[in-house]
Amino acid sequence: MPGAAESIFWIAVCAVLAPLLAGLLLRGRVPEVVLLLLLGVLIGPNVLELAVAGEGVTMLRELGLGMLFLLAGYEIEVDELVGRGGRRALVTWLGCFGVALGLIWLVGASDAVDAEIAVAIALTSTALGTLLPILKDGGLLGTRFGSTLMNHGAYGELGPIVAMAVLLGSRGLVASALVLAGFFALAVLVHRFSARISREGSALLAAVRRGAETSGQTQVRLVVLLLVTLGVAAAVFDLDVVLGAFAAGFVLRGLLPEGHERLEHKLEGLAFGLLIPVFFVTSGMAIDPQAVADEPLALLVFLALILLVRGGGVLVATRLQREGGVPVFGGRESAAMALFAATGLPIIVAVTSVAVDAGEMTPTNASVLVAGGALTVLVCPLLAQRLLGERSHPEQVSPPPPGRV
Repeated sequence: MPGAAESIFWIAVCAVLAPLLAGLLLRGRVPEVVLLLLLGVLIGPNVLELAVAGEGVTMLRELGLGMLFLLAGYEIEVDELVGRGGRRALVTWLGCFGVALGLIWLVGASDAVDAEIAVAIALTSTALGTLLPILKDGGLLGTRFGSTLMNHGAYGELGPIVAMAVLLGSRGLVASALVLAGFFALAVLVHRFSARISREGSALLAAVRRGAETSGQTQVRLVVLLLVTLGVAAAVFDLDVVLGAFAAGFVLRGLLPEGHERLEHKLEGLAFGLLIPVFFVTSGMAIDPQAVADEPLALLVFLALILLVRGGGVLVATRLQREGGVPVFGGRESAAMALFAATGLPIIVAVTSVAVDAGEMTPTNASVLVAGGALTVLVCPLLAQRLLGERSHPEQVSPPPPGRV
């Protein structure tokens, strides 16, 4: 069995090969995330057995998952979440979750599925962290389309995370809700403490700024400390690390409401250069291709349910969105929005891991669900970009003119 050093070497090789293959051979037609997953399957214990997820690798994987959700939380504007568009996205997610519970209850009545709650949560997720690079590269951030998708993506991550904490815990519904409230109260305290010690004019803030461009890299280290602190707090509260990372992103955005270009550049270098590729490669390593090949129907059914539940819900909400009685988005934009929203993987990985650890889901079924999530990352963004075509530029994805159908 390969050791930690050998495993990290092959993971690093995959991290380098993925963008090279995407750029040189595939001309950007396949998202890099998909290549990271496929390469992870190849080097993993189920195929070539070049790498395994031992203790050291698992720690890097957890940091990668945390950084992915920290960046996703940081990109979200809280004012947007509580505004009209955010409320619409919340209602949409709640509707999707209700439909998912109903469908899974019907399927579960025939004993065709286990861990029904976990599967229902997986059906409603949106991989906002995975979509961010695609949205940035396509120039969609900051547009009407991008802002609406960010709202749906935010609740497509926040909703499942909260549902995991409340519904998959062993404490019961009321106790889980109280624990969740306690964690959020702690996150608010962390934010207020951070804001207080970093107020303008303080000696500490001056020291942080002096060390920002030196080998100390004080700002980056403080962000990592914030991530680890809330991640550990989530673990102490017996919550998933994803919740802590997402909260860390919200706290960071609260401290930097106008953004911080230099810090963001450094964080993206750390995240996308090292930690996030490790997460996706190791996620691929956890997929058993033989188990997936043995259950092709289950894979297709799960993929269809994601498109129906999450994609269908966002499609209906987007088509109903109007201003002055005029649809905000046309049919192609609405379909593209639905496909983007149906892109799920990190939450699916997280929720299946929780269900397997709890003994409620078999590793085989988890492999099928993760493979289904990987397929959404491969197929949905590609189809969405095709639908948008040349209109994927900020100035072209805009509200329709009066009278547009």
